[in-house]
Amino acid sequence: MIKDTKRQQVINLVREQSVVRPKDLIDHGLPKDYLFILFKEGIIERIGRGIYQWPDKDLGQYQSLIEISKLAPKAVVALLSALNFHNMTTQNPYQVWLAIDRKGWRPEISYPPVRFVTMSGEALHAGVEIHMFDGVPVKVFNPAKTVVDCFKYRNKVGLDVALEALREGWSARKFTINELLRYAEICRVKKVMQPYLESLV
Repeated sequence: MIKDTKRQQVINLVREQSVVRPKDLIDHGLPKDYLFILFKEGIIERIGRGIYQWPDKDLGQYQSLIEISKLAPKAVVALLSALNFHNMTTQNPYQVWLAIDRKGWRPEISYPPVRFVTMSGEALHAGVEIHMFDGVPVKVFNPAKTVVDCFKYRNKVGLDVALEALREGWSARKFTINELLRYAEICRVKKVMQPYLESLV
């Protein structure tokens, strides 16, 4: 009887949460094996390595960010993915761009496809916003920090993307010049950005 109760608790947990990992069951004092058993029985879906959800649950446009945040809770959504999140680009990246600590562990994620960039110190921790989706905290760099990162990593994303983000964000009043300058100092791209910032004012 207790076994059925625990099984039902796991089913309820998967129904309530957007995505569930074995660690989530351990946190709730439930045996993690139930996820694989319920998946084998066709009751729940496995949507990635060690990540499960209730069948046909639509998490909308943020599904991949929710899944990634479960798999890599220390990573921050960055660059093209952060631009897309803030509606500051016409690009629609097929990969989720993530910033991780230069010395940190790089999680192995088979799906959704990810692209890592490494940062350290204040560059990784400054300008981080936490957005909640279906009970899952998703870390995303704010608009100003994202624009600055695009200039810093312009060889990866393209200078045209950085300039578009600067124009879009500025016209939508998503940041101030002072905010851009602050993050440009942290990321050491103040000299690179200066002429572009002067053209805005």
